[in-house]
Amino acid sequence: MRPNDPFFMTQERSRNLGRGLIAVAALQVLWFLVRGGRRSVFIAAPIGIATFLFAGLLTWVGITLVVMDWDNPADYPPSEAESTS
Repeated sequence: MRPNDPFFMTQERSRNLGRGLIAVAALQVLWFLVRGGRRSVFIAAPIGIATFLFAGLLTWVGITLVVMDWDNPADYPPSEAESTS
């Protein structure tokens, strides 16, 4: 892959994607709180549970992408003890 390819992932693109996912999750929850409160509790409760679970998943993936360190990962290079076992 070439660095000018739009699908080439860099650390900065990864962080921007993570921030975008966190923003989408926040907007999703905000949208539900504004629009979902008007519905019946029997309709809003299951949709709310699904919304908050999905927003939590998006937030978790987004935070992982934001804090991931590609240049100096903590588990590389493997220690001698790990490579002999």
